[in-house]
Amino acid sequence: MSPSFPDFLPADVFQLTEPESIALAQSIQRTEILTPLSSQPITTAYLHQGTGGVPILLLHGFDSSVLEFRRLLPRLAAKNETWAVDLLGFGFSDRPTHLSFDPPAIKTHLFYFWKRLIQQPVVLVGVSMGGAVAIDFALTYPESVKKLVLIDSAGFAMGPAAGKWLVPPLGYLAAEFLRCPNVRKQVSLNAYVDPNFVSTDALLCTSLHLNQTGWRRAMIAFTRSGGYTFLADRIAQIMLPTLILWGDSDQILGTADAERFRLAIANSQLIWIPNCGHVPHLEKPEITAQHILKFIS
Repeated sequence: MSPSFPDFLPADVFQLTEPESIALAQSIQRTEILTPLSSQPITTAYLHQGTGGVPILLLHGFDSSVLEFRRLLPRLAAKNETWAVDLLGFGFSDRPTHLSFDPPAIKTHLFYFWKRLIQQPVVLVGVSMGGAVAIDFALTYPESVKKLVLIDSAGFAMGPAAGKWLVPPLGYLAAEFLRCPNVRKQVSLNAYVDPNFVSTDALLCTSLHLNQTGWRRAMIAFTRSGGYTFLADRIAQIMLPTLILWGDSDQILGTADAERFRLAIANSQLIWIPNCGHVPHLEKPEITAQHILKFIS
């Protein structure tokens, strides 16, 4: 008997084969989040599993979705209430045509998601670009965050300044390049130490959201905004207890920024994940979850 999935997911979701992917896709929900960004609520995709303990909120990386947490979230939810959300402009959340998909809008939307559904301080876990989102959010809304976990986090990298000057057709071509299956496969191969993780199922998880209405427009708008290139000078302002987890063989962001985060954030600890690339939550989910749960307790 074929599994059932939420009707807002694309038909390709039925091609998922790995049990963790299928289970997480089946549990994705959507809700309406009213924000100051618009008079209309924003339909927002999220996950919510587990009970008890300090709530955990997971933030995915660039051009990704909550499916990124298919291996980590169930392990955390066994001990703590755990949430994940598709950030504004990403995943399976709606992309209203009149909105700006830039860091200020992203953190505003995230705050009203937190205010609507969670309403208590969280352990905020950010992966790659999600780490930059977490830092920006924690500095703006400190009452919402109890502790911070950064996994192979963006924040120091300045990124290409040319992004803000992308105009049609350059923006269109850049987005289409990002959509290309071979490009996405190569990025995935670079993200892991073990290439066996780059399965057909894994590649499908990274691309299910590509046909969501407004995907291309949101990617171009976010890139033109400059993303989180403004953040490097603010990282030292973080006073929260912070856990930095970093794959020792990260080929996406490299490894130098791990120590930069440790030195910049006064109340932090750095733990290296051995024999692991850019995505410890996918390549080493058990040890990643153990470190997070120990840090929380």
